[in-house]
Parts: sequence; C-alpha cells; structure tokens
Amino acid sequence: MKSVPMTMLPQPPPDAPAPPPSDAAILSQKKWKWLWVAGVVSIIMIALAGLTAPLVARKRTNCGQTEEVSNARQIGLVLYEFESQYGTYPDAATATRIRNETKTTLNLGTTSSNDFFRQLLAANFTQSEKIFYAKGSGIHKPDDVIAGAKALEKGECSFTYFLGASKLDYPSRPLAAAPMIPGTDRFDPKPFEGKAILLMKDNSVISLRIDKMGHVTDGDGNLMDPHHPIWGGHVPTIVWPEL
Repeated sequence: MKSVPMTMLPQPPPDAPAPPPSDAAILSQKKWKWLWVAGVVSIIMIALAGLTAPLVARKRTNCGQTEEVSNARQIGLVLYEFESQYGTYPDAATATRIRNETKTTLNLGTTSSNDFFRQLLAANFTQSEKIFYAKGSGIHKPDDVIAGAKALEKGECSFTYFLGASKLDYPSRPLAAAPMIPGTDRFDPKPFEGKAILLMKDNSVISLRIDKMGHVTDGDGNLMDPHHPIWGGHVPTIVWPEL
C-alpha cells in the first residue's frame, strides 16, 4: 500500500497579528461576561441581605417601644430638673408649695400619677402632655390641652409613678414604669409583646421581660417587691394612672 503524503497548509509568519475572533466567539464572550457580573452581584446582594436582616428584625422588635422609651427619657429629664429646684421629686409637700407659688388652677391631687405629674406642668417644667403617653389599655394620646381640668385627663397618662424617691436612693431605683395594671404590682404584657418599660433615677430606660405572673424580675427577684435591694430599704408607694 502506498503512503499518502501529508500536505502542510501554509503557516503565517511568527510576527503576524492574530486573526480577529468570529462573531459567534464574540457573542459567547459577552454572554459569559454578563453571567459572571450577574453572579457577583447576586452574591453581594445575598451577603448584604444576611447582614441587614438582623438589623431589620431588631428594628421591628423595638419599633413598638420607640416612642414610649423616648417619652420615658423626657419624663426623667423633667423630673431631674424638678428635683434640682425643689430638692425632692413630686410629692404631697411639693404639690402644696407649687399651688401656693403658681396659683395654678390645675388639680394637684395625691391619688394618681396624673396628679403628681401635673406638678411638672403647673411649675412649667414641661408644657406637653405627650411625654406621659405609652400604649396601654384605656389609654388615648393626649391632646396637649393643659388648661384647668383638661390637663392630663383620665386616660392621657400611661406611666405609673413610684413615690418617695430621694437623693440617697440607688441610681437604678425606678421612678416610673409602664404598662402596669392599676391596683397591682403586676404589668400588662399585651401592649409591648411581653415587655415592660422602666425609667430609672439615673434617667436610664430599660425594657424587661414580663413573666407569666405579670412581674418583672432580675437576679434578686421581683423588682416590685418592696424588699428588693433596688429600693435601698425605702419602700415605694406605687401610684397608678387614672384609666
């Protein structure tokens, strides 16, 4: 059998430029480039979603208390100014003093937190009822009308007041809290998904879980127990809002 001689195609010189890619090759390269870019973008978006999800979750968890926490802090600032001027927090004695000094027509009683907080309005430490608002049963947003009998009407104050605070108390001693069940030392778990808001003497505001008995507790037990060390041996008088 005779062998067939191989025919070599002519080769381009070494310094010849490469031939241009075909239209099909160009299209294929563009497709791969876009697929690569889309893949990178998708990975970045997934990573960002993973990072922001916990933040969104926390925001949703806390959004129901944002206004109330802000209001509690404002109450704390006003109470601090009041104590700085009168040497004590609102009580029966300061009610008499403010009534005599200001000739106010506001009801400065001594049976509800509305009564004691009206001292802050009468003595001009604040002119807004809205800082006393927090969600709760029987509560409606204050109308900010503070003349005469309209000031902090029934249902316009949400915060329970803990009467009897003094300079000697611990900074962590509670001054006010919401949402408490009137006539009890228990909290209503419904407004804030099982959480309670407490304003402390150092103007910090904390949110604590309400247990199945309606109490808020820490390592030393029920915070509303008069023997709890947070009260420093000074038994508080719980004064609830008018609902």
